[in-house]
This record gives sequence, structure tokens and C-alpha cells, in this order.
Amino acid sequence: MTDEVRVEQHAGWRKLVLNRPDKLNAANEAMLRALLAALDEAEADRACRALLLTGEGRGFCAGQELGPAVMPGRADLGAVAALHHRLVRGLREMPMPVVCAVNGVAAGAGASYALACDIVLASRSAKFIQAFVKIGLVPDSGASFFLPRLIGEARARALAMLGETVDADRAEAWGMIWKAVDDATLLPEAEKLTAHLATQPTDALAAMKRMFAASATNTLSAQLDMEQDLQAAAGRSADYAEGVRAFMEKRAPVFGGRG
Repeated sequence: MTDEVRVEQHAGWRKLVLNRPDKLNAANEAMLRALLAALDEAEADRACRALLLTGEGRGFCAGQELGPAVMPGRADLGAVAALHHRLVRGLREMPMPVVCAVNGVAAGAGASYALACDIVLASRSAKFIQAFVKIGLVPDSGASFFLPRLIGEARARALAMLGETVDADRAEAWGMIWKAVDDATLLPEAEKLTAHLATQPTDALAAMKRMFAASATNTLSAQLDMEQDLQAAAGRSADYAEGVRAFMEKRAPVFGGRG
């Protein structure tokens, strides 16, 4: 793995750390490609059942780095956005839960990386900023998809058009994230949560991700059909058999993970 992303392997899960602290982990092509490679490697590792994404230093991710690749008149911002969008799709489609620990600023695309994860914790010093309007751009990396669904269209429009900062406590109150925690406990809580998820029925969790993603556009009837099909598949799994067996034997289940 390149210097831009540090991968830490743990029993059953991996931590992916954005590692450009001198730039508040602003994204460049090397970092994005390293993250994509890290996701591919985690998915290929059958022993990996959960991921934790966080940033090194004072910030989570300040969005796209304003370097030569995005200078006016020389850059194809559509092509730049496409690479960010590959990452967002990768996070959303990982066949395992992805936890995000937001430490410090999450701006522009960086905020979208966090919102693309399944469970988001943020330190109380964290800030979420839709910074695009400040340089004459529009939201990308899924911001226009995630925000209206998480916090409502009125708030999403205002945040995008005004570029106001949302602190972690307000993000939690609005339902943008799962939980705001004290700075000192962010990583311990996030690591404990990720380690717990790594012991759960991974295929069922991956199916849940598919269900929630489909619910954004499905009719109720289509969603009920999908639930029926995925429940039938889950009912044939070894993890279901183990879960019922453990319940009957009054013990904690030991799930096998990815089938």
C-alpha cells in the first residue's frame, strides 16, 4: 500500500487510515487509487468481515486537493469526480459493514466518504462542510443523494447553497451520523464497534446494505419482494442455523461470516 493510505490488519477486520495529515487528508489521485486498492484487497480477504475508515492527524478529509489536476481551464472535473465516485460506490457496495470515525474536518468529497459508510461516529470537534459553493462548484461524490435522505431536502439545499458548517452534535441530532463522541474516545469506540461487527453474520449484514440501498427507489411492493428473497437466502445459511442453535442452547452464537 502507498504512503497515502495506511492499512492496519486486526482479527477479522481492517482499519484504513487516510494518511496525508499535512494536507488534512485532502484527496489526490494517489490516495483515491490506494483506497480503491485497499477496498479490493479487503473484499478478496475472506477473513476480513468489517472495515473502519478514519483519518490521520487533525482532520478526516478536507475533500479534493486543489492542485494542478483541478485548476480552471486545464482540468476535466467530470473525470476527477468519476474517481471519487468509484470510491463512494466501493464503500457503499462492500459486502461487509464499513464504520467511519470522523476526526476533525470532513469537507466536500470527504463528507461524502463518511456518509457512504454504514455507521458513522464523529468526534465532537468534527465538522461537516459542503464546501463546493465556495469555489463555484456543485456537490458531488453522492452528497446530493445522501443529504436529502438523511436530513431532509430543506436542510440539504441550505447546506449546499450556503456552505455552512455542521458540528458533530448537530449532525447527530439531525440524523446525519450515528453518534457524536468525545474526541478521546472516538477511535476506541469505533474500533470496538468494528470488532463487534466482524463477529456478526457478515452475509446478512451485506444483504441489509443491499436492502437499504434499494429502498431509496423501490416501491413498497418491490421492497417486500426483495426482503422475501433475501430472507429466504439468509434462512438457508450456516449463520442462521448457528444463531438458532445458540439461542436454544442459551449461549452466544459463533457466526462463520462470509459464505
